[in-house]
Amino acid sequence: MDLNESSPLSLYELNSLVRGVLEHHLSNSLWLQAELSEVRSSRGHCYLEFVQKSADDNSLIANASGVIWRTQWNLLKTYFEQTTGLALSPGMQVLVKVSVSFHELYGYKLIVSDIDPTYTIGDLARKRQQILLHLSEEGIINMNRELLLPRIIQHIAVISSPSAAGWGDFADQLHSNQFGFAFSVQLFPATMQGADVESSLIRALDSIAENINDWDVVVIIRGGGSAADLSGFDSLLLAEYVAQFPIPIITGIGHERDDTVIDLIAHTRVKTPTAAAEMIISHQLDEWNHLCDLAEQLRSGVTNSLNNAKNYLEKSYIRLRLSSPHLIESQRHRLELFTQKISDANPDRLLRLGFSITRLNGKAVNSVSSLTPGSSLTITFADGTAPVKVT
Repeated sequence: MDLNESSPLSLYELNSLVRGVLEHHLSNSLWLQAELSEVRSSRGHCYLEFVQKSADDNSLIANASGVIWRTQWNLLKTYFEQTTGLALSPGMQVLVKVSVSFHELYGYKLIVSDIDPTYTIGDLARKRQQILLHLSEEGIINMNRELLLPRIIQHIAVISSPSAAGWGDFADQLHSNQFGFAFSVQLFPATMQGADVESSLIRALDSIAENINDWDVVVIIRGGGSAADLSGFDSLLLAEYVAQFPIPIITGIGHERDDTVIDLIAHTRVKTPTAAAEMIISHQLDEWNHLCDLAEQLRSGVTNSLNNAKNYLEKSYIRLRLSSPHLIESQRHRLELFTQKISDANPDRLLRLGFSITRLNGKAVNSVSSLTPGSSLTITFADGTAPVKVT
């Protein structure tokens, strides 16, 4: 086609020209790295929006529409989800094989013929490692894991979808435990799959934190079924909440292929909701057995102390019974000696033996030097007194 300023083109002619140029220069398929901003299905086809963001400020610098036709989509969807355990979703980095198509009426479009799931797995792993590195640099990655589980776990806050089978399994397992342990469980509803996982779980954690002293642990559970669309659990903001939450968090998200970020930073990670209930029951049983051991030790200690005291009293009684007659006789003899000494020192006895007591002015005279001629004395005898005068 001869292009010059004097020959204006119609829109169709221009689009035909663009189509011809593209088909001539981009006739072969090529591999494309891009981020998905939209994924939707219609009439069996999958329609995609590819974007590229600036490394400096995360602003959009390119975008393109794409499509996977029905026949190819049925194959690629199954292959991708079985390999990654995830469904194609916005925000996901993909490596796709595309051919460039341009239609005069419908415009520019990328036709997807293949997808490399290992690229997406690698990108998700890189994002997960970046989040973990960031948490480590902040010094919070081990904060929840380092909390001590309460000795008694009784009041449990559960974050789950109300309709999830896992929530029912968890509650039934706790309340019907064979040991008769009593638990108080409250559900904090949240979206457990898709783009709203992050915001929904954060709202639930905020609600629990409002009355944090009412709870012993938090359990985050997700029912069984497909493990697809778990990217919401690999969130930096959610990870920061979980890592710094002031009571232990147990996760039982119900997938075995990979650990999500919150699995890796929560206090305890188990595979399923049922396993989370079993873990709590086992913890209670261990504590119950420990208390029983302490009670037995106390009972045994008290019994031994009582037996020792009883033996001591019995031996003391026997010694006292054997030694009492000799002790009594010895003390009786001592008493007799004391009695005799007191009797011998009685003044009446001494007076009867011929002794007398001389008093001057009512006081006993014990020295002749205290007397002077003319002193009036009183002499006491056994049978009376007599006055005398010193000459």
